[in-house]
Amino acid sequence: MELITPGLGLLVWTTVIFLSVLFILSKFAWKPIVSALKEREEFIENALSSAEKAKAEMAQLKADNELLLQEARLERDKMMKEAQTASANIINEAKDKANIEAARLVESARQQINNEKNAALAEIKNVVAETSVRIAEIILKKSLANDASQKELVEKYLSESKLN
Repeated sequence: MELITPGLGLLVWTTVIFLSVLFILSKFAWKPIVSALKEREEFIENALSSAEKAKAEMAQLKADNELLLQEARLERDKMMKEAQTASANIINEAKDKANIEAARLVESARQQINNEKNAALAEIKNVVAETSVRIAEIILKKSLANDASQKELVEKYLSESKLN
């Protein structure tokens, strides 16, 4: 039964050795182990707080980036609207200028046509007058070829002029 119940001497020596080992460990090893554990704990806490700070900074940067992207989109949309407005204005101005120029060309063409028409009518009148004079000259030469017809014509004109 010695194995189950230890002897008093064994119990005393075990207690003395345990207490001396405990004293030696507490004097030399316990403080460095505890300080190492505290350093490790502080390191882990610092790492966690740094991670939290980095996470917060990342969230802030992401929010700032979203804000910048939104502002850039708004600026792009504004620029596109301005470009479209400017484009529409330029197109409208070009159309107006083209319409004015077309109206000016049409009026110029009308004026030129009227001028040419008047010139053609004057030329036709001249040609008709010239032709009429030639025809009259030919008729008069034939009808006044003899002296009797000339006398008769002169007398007719004299009698008509007296009546007027």
